[in-house]
Amino acid sequence: MKIFLTMMMMMISIMMFFFSHPLSMGLMILIQTIFTCLLSGMLINTYWFSYILFLTFLGGLLVLFIYVSSVASNEMFKMNFFFLKIIFISLIIIIILNLYMFNNLNLLNYFFNNEMENFYNYNNMFFNNENKINLSKLYNNQTFMMMMMMIIYLFITLVAIVKITNIFYGPLRPTM
Repeated sequence: MKIFLTMMMMMISIMMFFFSHPLSMGLMILIQTIFTCLLSGMLINTYWFSYILFLTFLGGLLVLFIYVSSVASNEMFKMNFFFLKIIFISLIIIIILNLYMFNNLNLLNYFFNNEMENFYNYNNMFFNNENKINLSKLYNNQTFMMMMMMIIYLFITLVAIVKITNIFYGPLRPTM
């Protein structure tokens, strides 16, 4: 699953070069965020960090969406169907390669007989406890001061940006 998510993230990163409309690029960033959160959730024992990361990125994307929709509100969104076919074919190739690479999993037994022994053995081979990162390492005594300084710095930056920004000028001004 990690290899599949990594391949999909690389494909989405390459696809970003071919999009010119801001909303389609925002959609690609949202999909990339979902894959990043899933991948980080697989590496850490808990999904709380991934959940917080996703909510943070989603809040930033909402602000970005409001800004882009106010700046480029009348731009036409055109789909290139040739490019859509290339994306679909590359997605099918990635799925086939993924199934070919994980032939040891014996997918027919997994889907039809509900035998999970092969899956657990294969899963434990890559995701044992030695390879997982514990979330408590982020908030232990050695890194506590650095985390508190980072939180205070981000809060001061937020307050400074709010005070500097004048809401009556610029693209986010209220319409009358």
